[in-house]
Amino acid sequence: MATLHERKAYRAQVLRALYESTEGNRLLGLTGAEIGSTLHVPEQDLAAACTYLAGEGLITVDWEPGNTPAMVTLTHQGIRLMEAEEEEHG
Repeated sequence: MATLHERKAYRAQVLRALYESTEGNRLLGLTGAEIGSTLHVPEQDLAAACTYLAGEGLITVDWEPGNTPAMVTLTHQGIRLMEAEEEEHG
């Protein structure tokens, strides 16, 4: 099981990967497999990160059986958060 620090890092990595790959477009997304292979996040931790981020209203997730994210997309709120971070950090 991931530590709190690891869980927070996974969440941030998932958001960043989505934002960078879709260039902030809500109509585009990534599959759970694409995110997992890109970030090398364990499947259970990826599912937990997606569940948390969806609960926060930052992403939407279409789930496959077995709690595997089939398709993950940013919400408007998620895009605004990532844009604010980008502006803040240049």
